Amino acid sequence: MSRTNLPSWLCEGARVLDANDREAIVEFIGEWEDPATRRKIPEAVFLRPEGGGREWVIPDHQALRQADPR
Repeated sequence: MSRTNLPSWLCEGARVLDANDREAIVEFIGEWEDPATRRKIPEAVFLRPEGGGREWVIPDHQALRQADPR
């Protein structure tokens, strides 16, 4: 899959902040179908909190920003 639309820092394993300032690790970038609309998103970003917890999906990568490295 081509990921030409994504910024170079956004890849699996990257530390990011979402629009609500929740810090997470990128688990996967790929196709996702929104269960509410049945719309397919080709480059959804799957996130998980560092250390575990509930995962979530971000349909639009522009809602993310790079977190400061530790």
